[in-house]
Amino acid sequence: MTQPNSVPPVWFRLPPGFHDIGPGDRAALDAFAEALGSNDAQRQLSQLMDDLEELAGHHVVHTAIGFHPEEPVGVATSLFSLTLRPTEQPNPRLAVARTALAIARSPHWTNSIRQFIELPSRLPCCLVAGTICVPAVESRLFQARVATVHPDGLHLLVLDLTSASTQHAEAYTDILEAVTHTVLFTDPDASAPTAAGTSRILEVLL
Repeated sequence: MTQPNSVPPVWFRLPPGFHDIGPGDRAALDAFAEALGSNDAQRQLSQLMDDLEELAGHHVVHTAIGFHPEEPVGVATSLFSLTLRPTEQPNPRLAVARTALAIARSPHWTNSIRQFIELPSRLPCCLVAGTICVPAVESRLFQARVATVHPDGLHLLVLDLTSASTQHAEAYTDILEAVTHTVLFTDPDASAPTAAGTSRILEVLL
């Protein structure tokens, strides 16, 4: 769950391997990356934390980082974020369509796919996923983004999952879509079990 004072509450569930983080967690994550003994993980974490510090001023209300072991050795890292911002468009379908179109038209995309997602809530929802090139970042990144609306009709939700591990693009797309299906706008049963532990990236959805 995330509930800044100026936005309505939203509940969702991340799969195993994801851990909530904030800008103040850089030192702990640096120590974790060093313990893993992976230069790639350290480099990716440093870049992700730099990006995280810039997100606070863009209506980002929740962030989490994913760690998933790779064979034979290594760790795939990813950054999840949830943006919840006001919308002045009274038509929710039009609001989602315009947001998805704006995402897909970004000059950073080198290729992308777009598809609508049917949610149990019946709220309009669209996913855009593909490869992006970010200025000042040498390698390409994979990013999946989902746009939907809050039932109050006043807020737009954008869920993001970004990773330098482009080889796992399909798995990350499936993960973000699965997370989107867990989004709730009323407090779920507190007795419901919470996912815990870690898993390999390709085992997350099993």
